[in-house]
Amino acid sequence: MEQTAVGKPLKKSGKRKENFTRKRKVVRLSKIKYEEKIVQIKRVTKVVKGGKKMTFRAIVIIGDNQKKVGVGVGRADDVNLAIEKAILNGKKSLITVSVTRQNSVPHVTKSTYGACKIMIRPATEGSGVIAGGSVKAVLELAGLKNILAKQFGSNNILNNAKATILALTGLNEKIELGKSQSLRKQSFYETRMKKYNNAGV
Repeated sequence: MEQTAVGKPLKKSGKRKENFTRKRKVVRLSKIKYEEKIVQIKRVTKVVKGGKKMTFRAIVIIGDNQKKVGVGVGRADDVNLAIEKAILNGKKSLITVSVTRQNSVPHVTKSTYGACKIMIRPATEGSGVIAGGSVKAVLELAGLKNILAKQFGSNNILNNAKATILALTGLNEKIELGKSQSLRKQSFYETRMKKYNNAGV
């Protein structure tokens, strides 16, 4: 037993110290519920040494309606297997979108992919998703409810979807007007981003 300077032994308490460390919850991708939307199923032929090989290509857009969205492509001999591959590919390529208090984007953004050009701009509350084709599916599954999008050039479904993903990734994260920010910050960012909102088509 330990002794003090006087020489009296110290009494050891029988109580054990409790461990107050909390375990962090690890969220797996399999537990998160995603919504899938099949945009296109196409039969593709490939010329090989023995002749032509027929396969199916599926394009699926996946999202959780809460700032996360992705585009997946899958190819297989069976349609169901191609869809499963596209869903797995979409989960691996998920992105996080900057969403404002009005469920829109902070500023106007443009992007190109191949021969497709996409322009996305914020809209007032109650406007809805004004877009068409695969662009509308990407914006809806991303959780955007008041937005306007226009596509130029080619009408390719896959290229338009990828161009929309590039446009959403090009948003400025520092100017994200999320629910956690105050009204004072929102007004400050709105004045700073007038040049983007007033940009021409």
